[in-house]
Parts: sequence; C-alpha cells; structure tokens
Amino acid sequence: MWYLLAFIPVIALGLVGGYLLALRKREMHRWLGSYYFPTDREVPVDLPDEPLDVFIAICDHYEPERGNLPKPQALELVNRWCSEYPKLFKELVDVTGRPPQHSFFFPQDEYQPEYLDALRELCEAGFGDVEIHLHHENDTVESLTEKLSTFRDTLFHRHGLLRRDPATGEITYGFIHGNWALCNSHPKGWFCGVNEELTILRETGCYADFTMPSAPSPTQVCTINSLYHAWDRPGQPASHATGQRVKVGRKPPQDSLLMVQGPLVPDWTRPKLGIFPRIENGDLHGTRPPTMGRLDLWLQANVHALGKPNWKFVKLHTHGCKEGNIDMLLGPQMVEFHLNLRKRSEQDPRFRYHYVTAWEMAGLIRQIEQGSAAATLRETVPTRG
Repeated sequence: MWYLLAFIPVIALGLVGGYLLALRKREMHRWLGSYYFPTDREVPVDLPDEPLDVFIAICDHYEPERGNLPKPQALELVNRWCSEYPKLFKELVDVTGRPPQHSFFFPQDEYQPEYLDALRELCEAGFGDVEIHLHHENDTVESLTEKLSTFRDTLFHRHGLLRRDPATGEITYGFIHGNWALCNSHPKGWFCGVNEELTILRETGCYADFTMPSAPSPTQVCTINSLYHAWDRPGQPASHATGQRVKVGRKPPQDSLLMVQGPLVPDWTRPKLGIFPRIENGDLHGTRPPTMGRLDLWLQANVHALGKPNWKFVKLHTHGCKEGNIDMLLGPQMVEFHLNLRKRSEQDPRFRYHYVTAWEMAGLIRQIEQGSAAATLRETVPTRG
C-alpha cells in the first residue's frame, strides 16, 4: 500500500487545480490577488478618538426600457419611482438630516423626454441626481464624442439636469459604462471599441467614472476598492486598470480622470458548497437586498483616500427598473436597511452615515485632495442650469 502514497501529490495538485479553475470560471483570478496582496493601500485603521464617517451613494444603471419594454410600460416604472420614493424615504434621514439619495445614471440609448422630465421633478425635490450611462459598441473617437456631447447638452439645456463645473463653467457629468466595458476592456473587444475613452470622457466634461467593480464580468480590472486617477495609455485597452491613488493634499495627475470604485471582496459568510467564496460587489438586486451584514463587508473593502482612513466611501450599484429589483428598492427591505443604519448610529455615536449623490461623493474626494481637514457636504451641492 505504500506505493499509493506517491499519488497523494498528484491528487493534491488536482484538487488545487480544480479549485483554481472554479475561481477562474467566475473571473475571480482577475482581482483576488489584489485583494489578498494589496499594493499602495492602507490597511484598516481603528481611530477610537475620531468618528467613522460612511458616505453611501447608490448609482443606478437606470434603464426603463430594459428588455425592450414598450414605452408606456417603461414610463409607468419611472412614474412609480417618482411617486413612491419620496413617500417611503423622506423621513428616513441620515445624521445630517438628508433623506436617502439616488443617482440615476440614465442610458443615452433609451432617451425619451418624458422619462427625464419626471426624474427631474424627483431630483429637484431633493432625492437624487441624474448622470450619464452609455451602452455602445464598435464606436470611433468621433462617434463616441458625438454621442456623449449631444446627450450631455440635451440633459442640461432641455431638461435642466447635470450642472456646470464651478471652476471652468463647462457642463459636467458622472459616467457609468454599459456592459462594464470601459476603455474597450472586454477581452473579446465587445461593447465599446474605443481605447481612448478616458480622454473622451474628460474632454466632454466627465468629472468621474463610477463603473467599477464589474466582477464577475471579464472586464474587471486588477485595481479594486480604490479611489484613484487613471489616464489613457495610447493604443492600449483598459487604461483604468491602474492609476494614482487619491491622497490627502496630493494633486491628481494631469489629463487624468477620477475613478470611484465600489466594494469588491470575497464573501465567506455564505460559501458555495462550503469551500468557494461568493462575490460581494455592492450590487443591490431583488435576491440580494442591502443588509447590515452586507454593510460590514462593504466597510471591510475599506474604500478611502490615503491619509483619511476614517472616511469610508460606499458606492453601490443596481438596475433599478429591472423586474424584481424595483420591488426591493421601493419596498420594505430597503426601508428596513435605512432604519437599521439609524439604529446603529444611535447605538454607536462614532458611526455617522451620510447619504450622498455621485456628484457629492466626487466633491468630497476632491476636497480631500485639496487638503481640506473638514470637508462638508454643503460645499458639494450641485448647481443646475
């Protein structure tokens, strides 16, 4: 029987190989190394004498016509948001007295004036903001520039949405790439076509990108759980894969774009088959509502600016008009989450939670870069056209 011992290494290698293949199937090989062996990332620091400020932004890939839904039914979804959101959340304020904020990243390819007119009323009532979402494929520099510029101007001049950059006076917007393929990052070249996308975004007024994380999509980049600036590498796709981390008092590189990432961590609280971690990527959907357990994972991601560890940025995403999702987002599970945030804050005076829009989150980050020791939300309120 002793000769059977010779097979033990082979069996062990087979098991390890099978495990790695299972992780690779979910594209986890693209980012797990960055999670377990981080570079240029501060480890979580407990500052017992300082409050923990948690800034929560829900960035919605808001697609009323998702699945080719006819316009009348799509408009019903939009009107449902505008009718039910204030009733549900107006009293569920954060520690500064603001109700939950919702950032509607509206797709250029689903533009209908009625959708945006309705959302404008909701935003003007103080419940959120509208930004730009774009699905595109096989574009050129010229065609992509035209799409973004035209839609930007339509939102601003026709609907009174977006805002002007306080420094330059130019119309500015936040961005989420459809199908996650920012900077032509899909390995098969799908869903984009333009390597130089960061430059086009910046030149057409984009103040920050909110696409990542994209896991388990193959478009997921190696940089995770970070606030950083990226810039185009000529001729290369996925230029946003690396960049310069945001740091207190450090100026961003010239010709770069701010990247605001959401949480991405392995979730060992509910492993598949007991051995494979699931993915916690900040996605809110019908079968995965926000919970305090998920909040702990989001905080574990430790998304912050270097030198400011007690400010945690929690950028979440969802598809708010998708069947199932809308019932959760406008239902009791979402209400319960906000109530539990209030309860945690009451039980722990150090825990301070803030509801912010994408624009406000980016504004806070820029204040950190300017070296502000006491940035406030008041300074980030958007100025509309």
